[in-house]
Amino acid sequence: MKLIYVFDAYCGWSYGFARTMADVAHRHPDLLVEVVSGGLFLGGRRVPIRQFGYVQGANAEITARTGAPFGESYERLIADGAFVMDSEAAACGMAALREVAPDRAVRLAALLQEAFYLDGLSLSEVSTYRIVAQRGGLDGDDVEAALDRVSAATDFQRARDLGVTGYPTLLADDGERVVTLVSGNASADEVERRIGTLVSSGSPA
Repeated sequence: MKLIYVFDAYCGWSYGFARTMADVAHRHPDLLVEVVSGGLFLGGRRVPIRQFGYVQGANAEITARTGAPFGESYERLIADGAFVMDSEAAACGMAALREVAPDRAVRLAALLQEAFYLDGLSLSEVSTYRIVAQRGGLDGDDVEAALDRVSAATDFQRARDLGVTGYPTLLADDGERVVTLVSGNASADEVERRIGTLVSSGSPA
C-alpha cells in the first residue's frame, strides 16, 4: 500500500494539515507517500489576494483547529492585499524539489508552505526555492536546474485522474483500488485509525 497526498501549496487548510501529514509519514516509514500538487489558484482565480475576503477568517479557524501559526511577514502580505497566488508556479516548484529528493517530498512540501505562511515569500520566485532547498538540506543549484525541466501539468492531471477537487486530500492505494482517508482536516490519530481499518478489514476506512 502507498499513500497519495494531494495538496496545494497556497491552500491554508493544506498548511494546517502539514503537521498531521508529517506525523503519519513518521509513523509509517515503510509506506511510500506520493505528493501531488493540485491547482487551487489558476485562471480567473489568479487575482490579488484582497479579492478573497475570507482569508483572514479562514486562517483564524485553521489556527484554532490545527494549531498552525501564521507569521508576521505573511500577515503583512495579506494586509497589503496585492499579492497574487499562482498555483501553477507553486506546483512547478514542488515538482522541482520532489525531483531532487523524492524521498523527502512530505517534508519539502511542509517547508514550501512555511516559506509562504510564515515568511511571506512568493512561491513564484526562484530565490524562494533556494531558501527551501537550504532548509531541506538540498543543493540550491540542483533545485534551480530542476525548475527548468518540470511542469505543473503532470501533477494537475494526476489530481484530476484521482478525482480530487479539494485540498488537502489523503488517499490510500493498495494496488487494486484507491480509497480516500482524509478530505479536509484530520488528526494523525484519526488517519491512523482509518489506515488500520483499511488494512485489517479490506473495506474503505
